[in-house]
Amino acid sequence: MIPDLEPAHVVGTGGAIGALLRHWVYLHVTWEDVPVATLAVNVIGSFLFGAAVFAGAGESTIQFLGIGICGSFTTFSSFSVETVQIWERGDRKLAAINAGANLLVSLAAIGFAWLLVGFA
Repeated sequence: MIPDLEPAHVVGTGGAIGALLRHWVYLHVTWEDVPVATLAVNVIGSFLFGAAVFAGAGESTIQFLGIGICGSFTTFSSFSVETVQIWERGDRKLAAINAGANLLVSLAAIGFAWLLVGFA
């Protein structure tokens, strides 16, 4: 349980943690020409944020974990840029797969969190 603190401090602390975790993933999860690190952080972050919401987490926990950690851990901007870069290098099929995978697998992760936590 996160104590009631100033929201900016809670979100900022979570954001710093999420950014460091994302950096760690980018250093350790690589796959040539395929941005799997971005997919990984988006799916994991979607699952964690969904699990917190479905578990009925309080406002401070949502600010810390959801907005702070997951907000800086996940990345729509990197996903968008990487998808366009794949498209521009001529690999249209991989660009479409990347876009679809980020959307569908992230949504599936939220659904999985709902199944695990929502029915608990």
